[in-house]
This record gives sequence, C-alpha cells and structure tokens, in this order.
Amino acid sequence: MKTLYLLAGLSLAAQASRAQGSGPLVVAADGSGQFRTVQAAIDAAPSQATQPVIIQLKPGIYREKVTIPALKTHVVLRGTDAATTVITYSDHVGQPGITTPGSYSVLVQANDFTAENVTFENAAGYTAGQAVALNVEGDRAIFRRCRMVGNQDVLLLATGGSRQYYQDCYIEGTTDFIFGASTGVFDHCVIKSKKNSFVTAASTPAGQAYGLVFLHCKLLADTTLAKKVHLGRPWRPQAQVVYLHCELGRHITPAGWDNWKNADNEKTAYYAEYQSTGPGANPAGRVPWSHQLTAKEAKRYTLKKIFGDEWRDGEW
Repeated sequence: MKTLYLLAGLSLAAQASRAQGSGPLVVAADGSGQFRTVQAAIDAAPSQATQPVIIQLKPGIYREKVTIPALKTHVVLRGTDAATTVITYSDHVGQPGITTPGSYSVLVQANDFTAENVTFENAAGYTAGQAVALNVEGDRAIFRRCRMVGNQDVLLLATGGSRQYYQDCYIEGTTDFIFGASTGVFDHCVIKSKKNSFVTAASTPAGQAYGLVFLHCKLLADTTLAKKVHLGRPWRPQAQVVYLHCELGRHITPAGWDNWKNADNEKTAYYAEYQSTGPGANPAGRVPWSHQLTAKEAKRYTLKKIFGDEWRDGEW
C-alpha cells in the first residue's frame, strides 16, 4: 500500500506532489509526531490522491473541528485504539450561525475516506440539542472499530446516493442519533440509546434502493433513562431502515416504529426486520405498516447487492 510521508523543509504544495508513497503522516497531540493537529495533517495530504494516504493518530485527545475537503480523496485516518484516540468538539444548534449539519466535530466531504480505531465525539452535552459528532457527505466511506459518541443527531449520513460502511463500531446517543439520506450499512455494530427516543431518522430519497441497513447489530440502552425506544421514525417520507439478525434489548418498544406524527408516512416509509432476537424482538407487536421479511426478501441485503459491483473483499 502506497502511503504519504511529510518531507521536511518543503512547502505543503511540494510535500503533496513529492510525498505520496513513503510512509504515514504522524499526528501526536504531545508534539512527538510531525503534526500536533489532525487538520494540519489533512491539509498537508495530496489532493486527488489515487492511492491511500495514511494519517496515523497517536493516542490523545484532539480538541478541534476537522474537515476532510472533497479534494482530499483516499485519506485513511488510523488510530491504534478508539478508546484512547479521540477527536472532539462541542458545537451545537443554538450557537450563532450553527445549523445541525454544521455542528459537526468531523466533516468528511471527500470520497474514499477510511477511519480505523478512532472516536468521533461531540461533547456539547446532554441538553444541548442537535450536535453532530460525524457528518459524512462523501461516497465510499468506511469506518472500522470506531466510536461515534454524543447525544442528539450524532451521526449524519448526509448525502443521497452516497454509500457508507460501518464495521464493528460503537454508536451512542439520545434522539435520532443515526440519521440522513445515504445508503449506510452497520455491520456487527453496538448501538446504545441514552434516553426514551428514536434510534434512527432516515431521509432516504425517493427511488434510492437502500437506506440504513443494520446487520448482526446489538442494541443496548442506559437502563435508567432509556426504557421506551423506537427503532426509527421517518425524517423524510421515503425513509428506509432494515434490521437483519439484530439483538434488541428490552428498551425497544413493542410497536418498534413511529410515523413522526404523520399517518401519510405510513404509506411511503419502509421499515423492516428479519429474525430479530432478544427481549425487544416482538414481531406480533410491531406497527402493522412495518414488515417482517421473508427469507427470500432478506437475500436482497448482502453487501454486494447494497453497494454494487465495486464492492470486493470488504472495500471498494
């Protein structure tokens, strides 16, 4: 795998043109790396790279608002342990000029972005309202063994038509904390609810084949604050969310799904499960406009079918 190395004494432009193919950019908050901030390393990465550009994060807490611009393709943000490698910020709706999408701690605009072993946190607090930890706009994004933590609106899968893959990740929040328009697959992830509310708020565009898909995930809860949680509610009328082979805690309400106070959404949203297990699995109690998939219908939800022919051996 070709990677990137920062060449001492050169301008960022010169580094970008000469550096690709030598070694990782190393970021350390304590000054022991080539950069003290994540953003500085991203800024030094070459634009429109066609090979992976490795940015190695040493353990530490990086208190910064980070953007991976559209031209910074094929960036790989790699920590050693998500528990000790944290990117955190505290923007939230209610601050001057801050919208929900703009409240991010990390924004990924580039295609072909990968993150491994990193925590993405919004530390605005439990009562702050909408406060995004991670906003992903680019296509073909991959997150492995990462943590997305915060409260309301933690993870925004922002762009219709884009594809995102989350493997062995931990995601926690309060309300609508996994939301957006992208096609997103959550594979063997742990999803923790922190209050009585909703896990997902999909805004799947009309005509998009897949929305949010959860495969072999485990849904947990803060048992003192989250005793009645819905699997999802439709941010847009054509919302699509499907859970397959997921273990649901007792905090999942028997009805399972909510129409967001609009009965017309029941005609257009597509909410489904296949072989849910655990105390929150209750096919007979689900709202009548949701679906329990047949074995034949469940075969539509393979990674190859969801992501297309580009998907091979766990990546694009």
